[in-house]
Amino acid sequence: MSIAKIEDIAFVRFNAPDLAEMCSFIEDFGFSSLLHDGKLYGRGADGSPYLHVTEPGSPGFAGVGFRVSSRAELEALAERDAVPVVNSSAPGGGAVVRLHDPDGNSVDVVGEQEFAPAKLLPPALVNSPGERRRLRSSVRISAGASSVYRLGHVVLNVRDFAVSEAWYKERFGLLTSDQVENEEGKPYGAFLRCDRGDIPTDHHTLFLLQSSEQLGLNHAAFEVVGFDDLMRGHSYLKARNRQHAWGVGRHLLGSAIFDYWQDPWGNVVEHWTDGDLFISADQPNVVGDKELIGTLWMT
Repeated sequence: MSIAKIEDIAFVRFNAPDLAEMCSFIEDFGFSSLLHDGKLYGRGADGSPYLHVTEPGSPGFAGVGFRVSSRAELEALAERDAVPVVNSSAPGGGAVVRLHDPDGNSVDVVGEQEFAPAKLLPPALVNSPGERRRLRSSVRISAGASSVYRLGHVVLNVRDFAVSEAWYKERFGLLTSDQVENEEGKPYGAFLRCDRGDIPTDHHTLFLLQSSEQLGLNHAAFEVVGFDDLMRGHSYLKARNRQHAWGVGRHLLGSAIFDYWQDPWGNVVEHWTDGDLFISADQPNVVGDKELIGTLWMT
């Protein structure tokens, strides 16, 4: 039994020497921005208080946050790691427990936050040979940034996969969707999802990858409202001379359409849409190197 069961990922945190430059980037990426107590917050349309946080400092990854549904879970996590539950001064308030994973990454667990109503756009009507849904109307897409809806997952490069996997599963009740093994059959990574019973959840909320490269954040992935919105953002970021990293394509594992970019300090952030959803009863798969980097198509 895990100590808690997170219901979703909440935010990712960075440090940067120039908040104005980061603000310009996150607005180009599709966030709305807010300065609060000397920190920059990026908001999506899902109603959560924030998804992206930047504090002044030397550039780099500063931590990740997950959300639980009860105060009791916060208290149980705090007791397990002998840390306090404190009131949050960030937008949305609530309470937070700050943990540190085996590689020293800061891992915040938040609860009791205040949410605004979600601003969910109506789904796009698409015509296909078998189903004509968009009648007597045309597709018209204005130029501009994508509409970031929510944070979907983070990928962390870790020193020892088995140790990190045990740490996250013990505390947060994560389930394996796909385990990645090398040619000798030794696991070195896993796509982990939330355990929400019969409520469908993303194929992965956290992906842990054992790596000899720089430890910490590999990338953070933000869901947008659809394929056209992802491509609108791609064109806009390109016109703004932002640094493209990878894509556009469709992943094999998780099935999501993806587009990766770098912020001004090289942190990789992803737009994605149309990913797989699973429930707790769905069993894990074992995959190899080819599946890990495989795509169904790429531009």
